Amino acid sequence: MLRGLRRRWDSYKYRFVPWLALNLRRKRRTLRYVPESSQDKILSDEDVFETLLKIFKALFINDFSRQAHILAFLPEIKHKYLELLTVEQKPSKVHSCNLLSQHVFSPEEVLFNTLGFMVNRDRSSLASAGTGVFVTKGFVPKGAVVSMYPGTVYRKHEPIFFQSLGNPFIFRCIDGVLIDGNDKGLSRSVYRSCCRRDQLGPFQMSDESWLTAAPQNPLAVGQYVNNCSHEKAANVCYQEFDVPAYFPVELKQYLPNIVYSHDIESLLRCIVLVTLRDIKQGEELFSNYYTVVS
Repeated sequence: MLRGLRRRWDSYKYRFVPWLALNLRRKRRTLRYVPESSQDKILSDEDVFETLLKIFKALFINDFSRQAHILAFLPEIKHKYLELLTVEQKPSKVHSCNLLSQHVFSPEEVLFNTLGFMVNRDRSSLASAGTGVFVTKGFVPKGAVVSMYPGTVYRKHEPIFFQSLGNPFIFRCIDGVLIDGNDKGLSRSVYRSCCRRDQLGPFQMSDESWLTAAPQNPLAVGQYVNNCSHEKAANVCYQEFDVPAYFPVELKQYLPNIVYSHDIESLLRCIVLVTLRDIKQGEELFSNYYTVVS
């Protein structure tokens, strides 16, 4: 019983304000300091956008034969992707039979072929930390997007009390926006409900597959990145990114976030994890759970 209570406390204490106030000074190695919120980003929004566009396009092309329901509504988009597929496969012409016989890679293989690395969930190297995220293949250079934090996005006034009970996956942005990255229980049900609410015919506005063991967006594992310790320094940091209104509609199916309320005009908030140094194959990702804006 005591062990169970201890595990619950270890997952909750990071959101208990009195505990934070007493322990911030003792845990300076596990803090990240930025002089002001505008300097929190170490990678420009343009670079984040281009990275997401690159991997999402590669995932779309890899799954091209199953995108017919979308492409039927977007003939000009279909022509563009056929050209990209032609360049990739380098045949004289791309026929429907070529598309049917197209070799399909796993999402992790697409990630490796596109960005040069794979990330996967596995048992953490930290004692009692549970699941962690590892670079299982390739190499991730400093200043690269290595993962995304999935979940339902809540604004300050929106109800999240019941979803937050016993939930260690609530991420708080600098402006107070919350992201619930829990893939179980009530949080799971809320996310799936919002996904189906926002679907427009064949167009999915977000990725629901991160709730499963096989996400179609292989970057959507960031909620399992563990906090750094005195022995394990942080090698990634969280960075907020608002998805622009002009983001390609056919690629929104790979975005692992969705807003709780769709009746308010605002950009979708996403969280990407950016590397603070070069990370080699076999290394676990560690972040700072606190960013102190001074």
